[in-house]
Amino acid sequence: MTVIDEGIPCQVFVELVTEYLDGALPTDDVARIEAHLALCPGCASVVEQLRETVRLARQIREDDVSRMDPGVRADLMAAFRETARHRAPPD
Repeated sequence: MTVIDEGIPCQVFVELVTEYLDGALPTDDVARIEAHLALCPGCASVVEQLRETVRLARQIREDDVSRMDPGVRADLMAAFRETARHRAPPD
């Protein structure tokens, strides 16, 4: 596990990146992540890639989705459901 300058480990950063991008983290966690990003080019690259993915996804229109191959759409929806299942708090 990589640890940058006694700060947040890369593995922990990866677990928090979605909440970071959503603005859902406490201020102290944001500061730790931003300090990590300033020192870790790999994690900074991950953030930029995710930001670009979100930017591109926002350009998708409803008619784009309806024209999607049904098999690809089913696979994509299954992946979204699986991700949501893992992010949901345990019962």
